Amino acid sequence: MSPYWRALSAILLREALRFVTQRERFLAALVRPLVWLVVFAAGFRAALGLSITPPYQTYITYETYILPGLVAMILLFNAMQSALSLVYDREMGSMRLLLTAPLPRWWLLFCKLLAGVLVSILQAYAFLGIAWAYGIRLPPMGYLWVLPALVVVGLMLGAVGLFLASTIRQLENFAGVMNFVIFPVFFLSTALYPLWRMAESSRLLRDICAWNPFSHAVELIRFALYLRLNTEALGWVALSFAAFLALALWGFDPARGIMTRKTR
Repeated sequence: MSPYWRALSAILLREALRFVTQRERFLAALVRPLVWLVVFAAGFRAALGLSITPPYQTYITYETYILPGLVAMILLFNAMQSALSLVYDREMGSMRLLLTAPLPRWWLLFCKLLAGVLVSILQAYAFLGIAWAYGIRLPPMGYLWVLPALVVVGLMLGAVGLFLASTIRQLENFAGVMNFVIFPVFFLSTALYPLWRMAESSRLLRDICAWNPFSHAVELIRFALYLRLNTEALGWVALSFAAFLALALWGFDPARGIMTRKTR
């Protein structure tokens, strides 16, 4: 086996074992979107009217509209949890041991990123199964079409987590940073309401939502669930992934990144 694939399989196995032993992490990832789906959606259903917008061809319930956003929420929270584990591993020394392996640093970080994405995809499909049991029906092939979208979105959000992990020195500071990132990114997006609804209250907020990479991630998932490709959203997500991954690689580079200043 190639050393590259040996490193990938070892990191994937480690993340899988961590996922199996931390069952509360799996349940917590499902509780948050379920609360929005069952509780908040019931209250917002009457207050927020929805028009027929692509990819929908008829009027839909509010629960159906927010489903892609809640799937993206799972990927977002899991990306932050993976970044938290990176900070913890760095404090414990295992992260430094990993990065000293005789392999390119970018490959080791990508393996870590890919392992987190695979875990988040399992959680996303578990939530989609619960939503189906709850009565939200999607095109059957949409569950297959959405897989590439989940991978791309997971990689982008995971790259954001990698970048944050490279900038945070202590584990205690990460919780505040997570809240500072997660809540603005989630609420200033199309996860809970369409752009035209946001424009009715504020053009500025509407523009912020339109430029938010998380909005494009949500729309990429939304269109994929209905067997359609949103090329604009795909382009923005891919561009955001490349940018944040480059920043993360710079941050973990001991020669010129943020890690250098931490060890001095």
